[in-house]
Amino acid sequence: MIAALFDMDRTLLRVDSGMSWTRFLYKRGELAPNMVAKAVYWSTLYKLALLDMEAVFTRLVASLAGDPEAEMIAKCEEWYRDYIAPEVALAARVAVARHRELGHLVCLATGSTVYAARPVAAGVGIEHVLASEPEVGPDGLFTGRSTALAFGAHKVTLARAWAARHDVDLAASYFYSDSYNDLPLLTRVGHAVAINPDTRLRRHARQHGWPVAQWR
Repeated sequence: MIAALFDMDRTLLRVDSGMSWTRFLYKRGELAPNMVAKAVYWSTLYKLALLDMEAVFTRLVASLAGDPEAEMIAKCEEWYRDYIAPEVALAARVAVARHRELGHLVCLATGSTVYAARPVAAGVGIEHVLASEPEVGPDGLFTGRSTALAFGAHKVTLARAWAARHDVDLAASYFYSDSYNDLPLLTRVGHAVAINPDTRLRRHARQHGWPVAQWR
């Protein structure tokens, strides 16, 4: 089976979902100005492939300890509806439809949480989602720990396990991404495609003959 995997931020979406989520929380009065500044700083480091994503995600997940999962799901659905639904790139919809017509399995593979990723995937008709997952206790509250990470080498681990479950040949499959941070998975599929690439990914793509496209 051949699959087509899509990154989310600035690939399937025209925007950075993390910064969009930050604006959403700030407008709701749930985020202090200093945290907004920190989010901007983290976003800048991420674009430069200099951010320790595991450390940041661990810190963010820890801050959720004791919060109800149901509340997160409801907020993410509101955020998706009001902020994100219009930001799905038309070219991305076309690419997803083309792969589906070819009989390929389509998957959203993002470092974002499953709560951000699932509404996006549902909105474009993608059934499979690989994303970071905070742990939820039997009481429905976040524990402050994570059960899955989906960035860098962790995304490769999740993709391999998913591919094994669905009889997918990654060496014959596609992965669309904008970020040099996704190089570990980009180098493991047969067809790497750089979408709206950052500077380092653009350079790498040109050196290795990967297709480069702008989905604006």
